[in-house]
Amino acid sequence: MERLKTEFEQANPDISIRYRAPYESYEEGSQKVMRESIIKRMPDISLQGLNQVRSLASREIAVDLTAFIESETDFAAAGYRGPMLDLGRFNGGVYSLPYAVSLPIAYYNTELMEKAGWQGDALPGDWDEVLKVASDIRALPEASNGLYYEWDITGNWLFQAPVFARGGQMTRNGEQEVAFNDDSGRFALKTLSRMVTDAGMSNMGWQSAYASFAAGNTGILITSVGSLQSLSDQIGDKFTLKTGPFPGVQPQGGLPAGGTAMVMLARDADKQQAAWRFMKFATQGDGAIIVAEETGYAPPNQKVNEEQLSDFYTRHPNRAVMVQQLPMMRPWYAFPGANGLKITDIIKNHMESIVTGKRAGESDAVLAEMAEEVQALLPH
Repeated sequence: MERLKTEFEQANPDISIRYRAPYESYEEGSQKVMRESIIKRMPDISLQGLNQVRSLASREIAVDLTAFIESETDFAAAGYRGPMLDLGRFNGGVYSLPYAVSLPIAYYNTELMEKAGWQGDALPGDWDEVLKVASDIRALPEASNGLYYEWDITGNWLFQAPVFARGGQMTRNGEQEVAFNDDSGRFALKTLSRMVTDAGMSNMGWQSAYASFAAGNTGILITSVGSLQSLSDQIGDKFTLKTGPFPGVQPQGGLPAGGTAMVMLARDADKQQAAWRFMKFATQGDGAIIVAEETGYAPPNQKVNEEQLSDFYTRHPNRAVMVQQLPMMRPWYAFPGANGLKITDIIKNHMESIVTGKRAGESDAVLAEMAEEVQALLPH
């Protein structure tokens, strides 16, 4: 982000903007902005988790970008199309521009897969295949873990992923009723249970899991594409890393978009215009290319991905997997009302009861209890 700001201000010496980068957790970032809004000391732009934009929009802290978008004569031609803008759309307004977008993918240690008997260039396509090869890898003397699924990343993102992949949703009936207590939710928690019972996944935590995978001791890691650059750097030439799509996405399914969005907070008209110019710079052309080259994330710009970065993705096929999944992208669901964070904690706690092994054989019962507790906290 600092490189983007430097290059922008060098090209626009008459403009200076104040921005805030994400905090350690997305929730901390949005809460910080909420506190700053009270004392009127907000930056001009804030990078927020895509699941936090709704809360800032509902409190009228984030600026509606609709008028700025409509003032552009070539906005769609510049690559801002369809699902990308939908990620920040609430109540008829657009309250963010996605900045660095992620989707869940699978990371594979191909050497361990081959030793476990996996043959051919094709990667596992569904969860049955993933769990079978993970179980076989776990049996190898040189492997300590077959698979790790970063189940707790941001609380419920990787619960939403298998639900959306099966065509499910979080709520229905005007967001007043839980919807994930259906076949999609049952599949999500049953699959999580199978990771523990069939593949022997332990609750080691993401830091230990990343270190184990990078060291060549874990065969499969499923998490955000945003970790790709860091993991690639750690792996080096220890083994061949291949990335693959999130397993088992059905034709009617999708995946929740993660990552960060740029939210305008400036209230002064001149500052808003300056902020808007920077937001455009960071999400199209050279700015978007910087995002792709320096991170594992995909730029939020269809034109950049399809045209300007086509050669880049050819040279870096592990990054191309993310772009291939973009048509599946759905908004990362943020639960409505004042209890949104509590609901996230409830989902996380119930998932944890499975991952620790305590209730790995009771996924349907866990889902029913989770749905009942979430339903009690939805607005009516």
